[in-house]
Amino acid sequence: MAKLVLFSDTAQDIASAFPGAVRVETRNFPDGESYVRIPESCKGKDVLIIHRCYPGISENLVKLFLIVGAARSQSPSSLRAFVPYLPYARMDKAVKEGEAVSADVVCGMLKSLGCGELITVDCHFIKEGAGTFQRAGLKIRNLTASGALLSHIRKSSPSALPISPDQGAAYMAKGGEAIKKVRGDYGEMGGATYRKVAEMKVEFDAKGKDLVIIDDMVSTGSTMIKAVKVLREAGAKKISCAATHGLFLSGALEKLREAGAQEIAATDSIPSPVSKVRVADLLKEAKAI
Repeated sequence: MAKLVLFSDTAQDIASAFPGAVRVETRNFPDGESYVRIPESCKGKDVLIIHRCYPGISENLVKLFLIVGAARSQSPSSLRAFVPYLPYARMDKAVKEGEAVSADVVCGMLKSLGCGELITVDCHFIKEGAGTFQRAGLKIRNLTASGALLSHIRKSSPSALPISPDQGAAYMAKGGEAIKKVRGDYGEMGGATYRKVAEMKVEFDAKGKDLVIIDDMVSTGSTMIKAVKVLREAGAKKISCAATHGLFLSGALEKLREAGAQEIAATDSIPSPVSKVRVADLLKEAKAI
């Protein structure tokens, strides 16, 4: 069966690892609406779309929907999408009555448009690690960057013990320890809503050890910054930080360094100055193409 890899302008660097990948034509109309055209026929082919949704998540999510819809209309044999950082995944349940569960809405839209499988990396609402899952009827293949991130950190800290800053992505620190975290109420920072960390407790021996705090994402960094501080107070020798998705909002990268993080690493799911692991390599290793 013929294969076709499509990529958007947000994912050119990822697609460069796959010779023959075809760029999807995208542009904006004067009113801000998006235009999408697939320049090569998808008919009868196994099609993989490579697309980043960050930054500009709402606009780029609509572009993803349009690309999937355009590809499906040409009757491919199969249709998958690789979106390394899946936006709107953090709202995976309603806390207050009337709240939108955005994770279900996004997955349901992709399913209804004809996406046969979504491939992503360390999806926030998947707590089990790598594997195949379903959400709102959509088949999701979750890859994990934990091994690659730990390997990178251990080049300079061979004995670094992985630490999860909470239980949410504890699978990423397999064989390590977890900090006990108590969440507080929602707050605001610069007009953006975030959830405060009320308390963190270290209930294991950290004294004199090299540690690497690893999580699925760093947004404003409040959780990881507080984790660095409590581990320093617990006597850790060297503290490194690793995250699959490094948004590093509100100066989080510099704040982590100021808190005591001596090394910081992330993937290029969201390109940053500390992107050390390529998601294209994860896709290749998973034999998804």
